[in-house]
Amino acid sequence: MDVIVAIMPLVAGYCLDLSLGDPLWLPHPVVGFGHMISACERRLNRGGHRVAKGAFTVIGLVLSVYMAAYFGLRLVAPVLWLAMAVEAIFVFYCLAGTTLADEVRGVFRAVDLSVDSGRRQVARIVGRDTSSLSPQEVRIAALETLAENLSDGVIAPLFWYLVLGVPGMLAYKMVNTLDSMIGYRTARYRDFGRFAARLDDVANYIPARMTSVLMIVCAARPGLISFVRRYGRAHASPNSGYPEAAMAGILRCRFGGAHDYFGERVEKPYIGTCDREINTRDMTLAVRVCRLTEVVAVILVVAAKIMLMMLA
Repeated sequence: MDVIVAIMPLVAGYCLDLSLGDPLWLPHPVVGFGHMISACERRLNRGGHRVAKGAFTVIGLVLSVYMAAYFGLRLVAPVLWLAMAVEAIFVFYCLAGTTLADEVRGVFRAVDLSVDSGRRQVARIVGRDTSSLSPQEVRIAALETLAENLSDGVIAPLFWYLVLGVPGMLAYKMVNTLDSMIGYRTARYRDFGRFAARLDDVANYIPARMTSVLMIVCAARPGLISFVRRYGRAHASPNSGYPEAAMAGILRCRFGGAHDYFGERVEKPYIGTCDREINTRDMTLAVRVCRLTEVVAVILVVAAKIMLMMLA
């Protein structure tokens, strides 16, 4: 019975993500996180001491989310079915595999119709300026995002769930949301978002590398380990290069290059050397590998929780 109670919220939450994704009609905590971050940024990202103000904002928001989740779950713990249901819902909210897979499929369908449709569709899932992307660049952007999101949208939340439970999972989502909103090296965010970017790097250090290994295993391509080691650490990001390198190796293509963020040109190192045209078959393979990686990761976390319970 204790084992079922321990693993059921994770399994149920993952099944909800598989079946529902992120319905537009359903309120999402990450949207609330975004409003909180925006409010703090508008008030504090001005004047002097912006690095300190940014660090204060990040620490305050992450701790607030963790503590609210921790004490909220403690409050409902006496009612077992309610506690399990709440945890399952939070797990569901923290996983983003299905939505991104659907969005990437949508990008490839749209760009096959017209480049403008593809640009508009991919703008929903990337932070870069998409107004001048070629069809090839639209497809590459979608696949890069798919690989990176597998790490920070699925594997990392599962990792922090295993380490710190549901409160840790939610706190990680706040960390990741902070980085996606203010963790840029632009004039506006360079100082204020510095701590957010560094904390996100720390939080994703292990999950990013785990993601690349799991992808290689699920693609049955063990020879890509050396490829990922070479290109993963050559990337400007200490983490996102690893899942992107795994994906580029699996698809035998090239990622990276110049991107525009908020009007500023950012040169990203190339991952791989095979600059070939990407097509729908590549997307299908990429999505299949990512979904299989998610399943394997969930099974591993469930097995780890059972093992820890047996050792306790």
